[in-house]
Parts: sequence; C-alpha cells; structure tokens
Amino acid sequence: MVEANSVSRSTKLGPEEREAAIEALKTKELDILVVGGGIVGAGAALDAATRGLRVGIVEARDWSSGTSSRSSKLVHGGVRYLEQLNFRLVREALIERGLLLQRIAPHLVKPVRFLIPLKRRFIDRFYIGAGMVLYDLFSYTGGRPPGVPHHRHLTRGQVQRAIPSMAHDALIGGITYYDAQVDDARYGASVVRTASFYGAHAASRVRVEGFIKVGQRVVGVHAHDLQTGEKFEIRAKQVVNATGVWTDDTQAMVGERGQFKVRASKGIHLVVPRDRFQSSMGLLLRTEKSVLFVIPWGRHWLVGTTDTDWHLDKAHPAATAADIDYVLEHVNTVLNVPLTRDDVEGVYAGLRPLLAGESDQTSKLSREHLVAHSVPGLVVIAGGKWTTYRVMAKDAIDAAVSALDGKIAGSVTEDIALLGAEGYQAAWNKRSKIARRFGVHTVRIEHLLNRFGTLTDELLDLISANPELAEPLPGADDYLAAEVVYAASHEGALHLEDVLARRTRISIEAWDRGVSAAPVAARLMAGVLGWDEARIEREVANYLRRVAAERASQEQPDDESADRIRLEAPDIAAQA
Repeated sequence: MVEANSVSRSTKLGPEEREAAIEALKTKELDILVVGGGIVGAGAALDAATRGLRVGIVEARDWSSGTSSRSSKLVHGGVRYLEQLNFRLVREALIERGLLLQRIAPHLVKPVRFLIPLKRRFIDRFYIGAGMVLYDLFSYTGGRPPGVPHHRHLTRGQVQRAIPSMAHDALIGGITYYDAQVDDARYGASVVRTASFYGAHAASRVRVEGFIKVGQRVVGVHAHDLQTGEKFEIRAKQVVNATGVWTDDTQAMVGERGQFKVRASKGIHLVVPRDRFQSSMGLLLRTEKSVLFVIPWGRHWLVGTTDTDWHLDKAHPAATAADIDYVLEHVNTVLNVPLTRDDVEGVYAGLRPLLAGESDQTSKLSREHLVAHSVPGLVVIAGGKWTTYRVMAKDAIDAAVSALDGKIAGSVTEDIALLGAEGYQAAWNKRSKIARRFGVHTVRIEHLLNRFGTLTDELLDLISANPELAEPLPGADDYLAAEVVYAASHEGALHLEDVLARRTRISIEAWDRGVSAAPVAARLMAGVLGWDEARIEREVANYLRRVAAERASQEQPDDESADRIRLEAPDIAAQA
C-alpha cells in the first residue's frame, strides 16, 4: 500500500484496498463518514477527500446498486422542467452537463441527439421552439461552451429521412436538440474509485445498522461487514446520510423525526435491439403523465420511463406486465412497425428519491434537493437528480464542514477529472495505433476507451499477459473477459451480480440476460478473489435465480405480485 502521507493512493479498488479501508474505518476517527454509495454519496466522498479531509464511505450493497444504476442514463437539463418554469434547476443541470462532457468525464459522458415531434404546425413550433431557445441559452451561462450543438427545426421530410421508422401521420415536423448520456453504474463506480485515489476509505457490502450518539450528537455508526460477518464501530466528527430512497429508513435509526420525507417513484425502461427501430437519433415523446424517451444505447435502444408511486421493496423494484405494455403502447403511437414483447431484450426498474410534498402524483413532486443538519453530527442530503449529483455532494459537504473546527478548503470538484479522463482525447486519436500494437481490433479499443478512458492501458496489460482475456464473453459479444478480471481486481466488484449487472450491463443487454456469461465470468472472478468451486457454483446459482425471478415478475399484472415474485431470489447482502 502507498504510505498514508503520500499525495494519493493506488488507482485500484480491489480486495486489498477494501481490507485496508475497513482497517482504517475501525481504527481512525474520520472527519466525514458518508453512508450510501450511490452517485450522491460517491460524489460527497470525492468532494470531502479533495478538500483534504479524512473521509470514509460505506455502502450496504454494491456501488450504485440502487437508483444510481437504473436511471435513463441521461445527463440532461430536463426539458419538462422548462414547462414547469423551474428555470433554476434546468440551468444548474445544463451547466453540470457541460462540465461532465468536457472536463470531469469526457470518456464516459457523450452527446446524444433527440427529436421532439411536432403535431400542431404553428403552435408547437413557437411554443416548443421558444423553450429550446431557453434551453440553449441556459447551457451557455456556466462560463464555458455547452459541449453540444444547439437545437434545429426540421421539416416532415427531413424527419422521415432521419427516422424512416416514424409513422407518416405522427408529426408535421420536428425540433432536434442535444443532451448527453452516460453508463450510470460505471460512472458511479468511477467516482468512488477516484475518491479512493484521493484518500477516501471506501468499502462496499458494509451495512450501517445504527448510529452512535453522545447525548444528542451523532459521533459515528455501528457497521456490519456483510462479507465477513464482522461488526465494528466507525467514529466520525460528521456523518452524511446519502441513502436516497432509504433516507427515511436511515433517519429512523437516529430516533429523531426527519425534517423532510422522501417518496419513491418507480420508473421502468425497456431495452430493444437497435435494428427494430430505424433512426439516426433518439426521441422525446409526450405522454398524459410525463415524457417518454427512446435513447440510443450502443447496439440497443432504451425506451422509458414510467412514473408511479412505489411502497414495496426498495432494493429490488419490479417491473410489471402492465408497466411494459404501457411503454410499448406509447412508443408504438409514432412507429410504422409496432414493437412487441418479443422485441424486448431487457427490462430494468429503478426508484427516484422525490422530496414529498402536497401532490398525490409522484410526477408532480420536486426534483430539487435539500440538505439538513437533522441532529448534531448528522447531515442529510435528499432529492435531486443524477445530473446535479456534484452540486448535491458539494452542498452536503459544505453543511458538514460548517460544523468542523478550523479553516477547511472549499469544494474543488469542478476541476477534478475522474480517473481515466486525463489524456482521453489524445488516446482516442491514436486508437488505431494502439489496436495494431496490441493485436486487438480498433472497435474493441474504442469500446475500452469509452468505458475506461486512459486506464485502458491497464486492461491491455492484462491481455498482454494472458491473450485469452481478449476473448468476448458468451452471449455478450461487446464485453471482453479482461473486463471481468479488471472489475474484481480494480473496481470493487465482490460478487458475480456486481459484474454482470453494473460493471458491465450484460444483465439488461443480452437476450439471455447473462445466463451464458455467468459461469465464465464467475471463474474469471475466482482467480482474483480466491473463490473455490463451491463459491463459484453458489455465485452462478444466485445470479440465475435473480434472472429467473426478474423474468417471472415481469409477467405479473400488478406491483404487489411482481414484488412477491422478485423477492423469491435471495439477496446477496443477507447471505453473509
């Protein structure tokens, strides 16, 4: 391990680093302990670590295993918030979009073009067009170019040439605009890994089971290492609760009434092969409740989302047959050849953490975020949206450091690139040379660069040492065996599900949802994590049960039935 007084630590987040992190969590008093390893918690750990504070972050499951891996994969201002006149939120999100595209993670965040179909010749062009002018203007207010082209008006003929699959009577023209997209799970894990590089002690599969209090002040937590079964205390001057849809549950452990409530809203997405829908851009469609996106995603389309209240299991929200039919029905209103259930490769469901208000409809609740010192020593951050995670993290740490002694530096994350970002453009420009040097097809190098940036060198070193790792995984041609090994050795993956569902997206992209890849991936992980045959078989069996339960739940007519079926698969976190 690198000495504690060095400027930074290893770029790895593997088994040894986890062991060292837990030892530090047990033996040192932290300035800041972050509870929750989603995108906001990860961002808070990075923000605190880069201010020079002693920081820890723990997550009960895998990094970004909840809401933060089940989003629409968009980095966007939120076109619908313009209609709600929430200009501050839109402006803030668009500034963050430009920052992520150009400075923080250009290897992970990419521009994506959308079409808004127009149905009323003059009213829509004026009304929606005026909104898109504002959208473009807001994107320039952050002191740097937005990183994407501005909007354009298209005639019906131009739309039909660009999107041959659109029904002829579905529109009279369109407006195109740009936002950005990201692999949310990969991004979240990268933020944690970057926080670790700057000195944060990061450990997943560590569950907080209670808070330590002196009088009314929170001074730490009771933690449970679900990998080993060990229970221990973590002491910290300030604890940040960044648990998203679990905020109310975590607050209940403190024994104090929270200052605000969080309601969970379920959104589902379908994954459809790219050849089922001929288009050079994505779509944004209005529904009676919200908006529906059709988003380009490699060799696939993501189609979603729904927006319904959810009161059942938060760890495994389930999509129902009714949810799937709703999405298909609405997207088919604009297609020449309708999509059917047989076209659906994958389905995933996630929960939005919405700040509860007076509205009965989750689509009306706030996407704003709030920060509160609910009790001395405990900061709560809740609400918000994925795109503005960095601002949320900054606000949470600002609140925490306001209660610490001494002068502490302000946030610097606006200028901190994630690991793999520095030098990315230069590496991209010489991708053909890299491919020739390592005997790998250029398309494979492009794939790796857009997932790992300049850290691609580390994967290529693995392949040089063992050329068999250049082989694709069964049933998941886009992903190489080296990526599985790397996930376990460098990216904190501790279970097969971590790799197939989050370090890669095989669980939603493959027709068999990773069933073919599972045995091969488990053996690759075993070499890094020291699994025996019994453990390999257990990991594969657990994953197959997860897939079977998800498939069965998606045939159910309602949330209660789907939830019951989904929970028939055992939860990894409860097995240790």
